[in-house]
Amino acid sequence: MSDTADTGGRQDHPDALGLAAYLFDLDGVVTRTASVHSEAWKRLFDAYLSERATDSAAFVPFRLPDDYVTFVDGKPRYDGVRSFLESRGISLPEGDSDDPPDAETVRGLGNRKNIHFNAVMDEKGVEVFDATVRIVRALRASGRRVGCVSSSKNCRPILARAGLEDLFEVIIDGNDIEAQGLAGKPRPDSFLAGAALLAADPAQTAVVEDAVAGVQAGKPGGFGLVIGIDRGAGREALAAAGADIVVGDMSELESPQD
Repeated sequence: MSDTADTGGRQDHPDALGLAAYLFDLDGVVTRTASVHSEAWKRLFDAYLSERATDSAAFVPFRLPDDYVTFVDGKPRYDGVRSFLESRGISLPEGDSDDPPDAETVRGLGNRKNIHFNAVMDEKGVEVFDATVRIVRALRASGRRVGCVSSSKNCRPILARAGLEDLFEVIIDGNDIEAQGLAGKPRPDSFLAGAALLAADPAQTAVVEDAVAGVQAGKPGGFGLVIGIDRGAGREALAAAGADIVVGDMSELESPQD
């Protein structure tokens, strides 16, 4: 397994864009919303941990990027809450999906995170990675099947806000994952559901991810290619998680004439 050089070009991976179907993650792959999510998580957990702090248990803030990358990046929202709290030795009742944001449950905190997410998105807006959008459009124009698989329940609103409602043929998002009872990343269930909607053979399908948890979902699903985009997780971490190719941006896979 070899990474594309930072100075890039697709000469090292001439077949990367030649499969029958492609499944793209959203945050950090198509849109620059990973920073919005990370800030929302920090606001959530810093406030919550501060409330729990006592003289014998000092306040230790949510660390960026370490805690974000290790415990919540790429995972469904409630899985992220559960994972981070476990890292701090905190156990809460699961609660219900309709728990109010002030409920001290896993799902209550997850719903509170969504409030922070919308606030940060209002402040920062939604930017896109132009190379990814360009490649998705080129893949579709060439007859490839293309879908989006995101753990975010805000996937569709984010795409709409970015003016990309029609970019993908099919979408599997956090709402679909919950409604269908799918296991979240790093399990391959959501990607397999996306491939099924595209009527695509996983062996002829590529997964494009920036999160370690997302990359880890590729191999167990029998996908033909896993492309990792290093937006901060680290090239070595993505490669160790199972990425066949690691790039800094999808532009590294474009041919010169593109």
